[in-house]
Amino acid sequence: MTVLIRGAQVLAGSPAALSRADVLIDGDRVAAVGPALAAPADARVLDATGRILLPGLGNAHTHAASHLARGRAGNWTLEDLLTNAPANYGFRTPEDDYLSAAIGAIEMLKTGCTSAYDLYMAVPAITDEAFEATVRAYTDVGVRVVLAPAVADVVFYETVPGLLSLLPDDLRASVEAIRPAPTKGLLELTERMIRRFHSAAEGRVRVAVAPTIPNQATDEFLDGCRRLVSEYGVGVHTHLAESKVQVIESRRRWGKSIVARLAAHGLLGPGFVGAHGVWLSDEDMKMLADAGGAIAHNPGSNLRLGCGIAPVRELLDRGVAVGLGTDGSVCADNQNLFEALRIASVVSTIRFPHETGRWLDAPTVWQLATSGSARVLGQAADLGAIAPGRKADLVLLRADSVFLRPLADPVNALVYAETGASVDTVLVGGRVVVEGGRVTTVDEARIYAQAQEAAERQHRASGESRALAARLAPYVAAACRAAVATPLPFDRYAAPARS
Repeated sequence: MTVLIRGAQVLAGSPAALSRADVLIDGDRVAAVGPALAAPADARVLDATGRILLPGLGNAHTHAASHLARGRAGNWTLEDLLTNAPANYGFRTPEDDYLSAAIGAIEMLKTGCTSAYDLYMAVPAITDEAFEATVRAYTDVGVRVVLAPAVADVVFYETVPGLLSLLPDDLRASVEAIRPAPTKGLLELTERMIRRFHSAAEGRVRVAVAPTIPNQATDEFLDGCRRLVSEYGVGVHTHLAESKVQVIESRRRWGKSIVARLAAHGLLGPGFVGAHGVWLSDEDMKMLADAGGAIAHNPGSNLRLGCGIAPVRELLDRGVAVGLGTDGSVCADNQNLFEALRIASVVSTIRFPHETGRWLDAPTVWQLATSGSARVLGQAADLGAIAPGRKADLVLLRADSVFLRPLADPVNALVYAETGASVDTVLVGGRVVVEGGRVTTVDEARIYAQAQEAAERQHRASGESRALAARLAPYVAAACRAAVATPLPFDRYAAPARS
């Protein structure tokens, strides 16, 4: 299909600026950008008068399975979240996972996000059927995705320093009875998903490798992940130094940082993405930069879970590629990258009092969500900008939105004022997937009604798991408090260390 977007105010260039232009789309790519372009006879013409045209935003890190559990998290740390994972992710059918992925994808499109890097999780284990359902949801809704089965062959409770020794006998027995999935089976599952779905949906779906948290991965599993990355040429994405507890445990168990351990297993490289990267040392950042790795920055969930403030300025100064993500809805509460843009900028000010030159200003965080996320997704040449030859992943905003009037600096307005409510039309690969603020690809009302029923049913079924998590919670908290009291030569909290 040929599409001509006529008369938009196009945000393009570096630094990004608005200029009135037409955009011609041939198939799934932008063919031309300029004033008064001729419309081919068969072209669909979109009148963009009174609209601002943006490149589609990229969500550098999310979890499709989490959206069905939105609103379940209280004042939880990351370790509390993981303790509650069986209750939040279990007791589902593949169709439930379809619905969870679909509502997240719908929300992303309606708030201007056209692509995502998704670490798909399931409890007690990922099945082929549930992964296929998640692929189908993204395909049906129309979001471009890199989807990775996030798996582990070490039980989480074994990775919290000192936890098992704190537990009463009956609770320890319950935890020790939890068996990890077999390493060989997890690698085989990941390989099947790569062979079956990589480059599906006309290339809009890609598959990657995801040892979900390095501390929950044996050496054998990490070596197997490296083999898959090398053999199939796919990316690898993991939760990297998200909490101080994880960093302390890595040093205790392996005598080295998480990044150093991954490097020892050959997993650092241009296709490597570490989500969060809050507790990275200077040496860790140097290793990432030297290897050409990238970080997916999730400021909303980092704050929500009390993990700390990631050293994004230092990463950028070292030349590390950084993309912007939301994380999953159970811990970030939404999939709105406009909210993430604002948080990413304003939280950076806390780390550098009165050093305004080191703050993440609006142009910097705008690049995180566009070209930065495109790099994280391994599609830097295709996404993140409006230019001939790029994929036609585009967003039209209503210029008369209350969030954009008066309009002094468009990038400032998008980062600090826009909420996503101004999104009118969205195209992915040249296909209109949102028009007049409504998704055109699926029946939103039906999907949301079914998702509500599924969420309520799943919550009823998870009562025993929630009760176990509630019993474990005080012991997990005590173990984590003891771990974070361990001094490190750097700090990512916005509070003085407690003795």
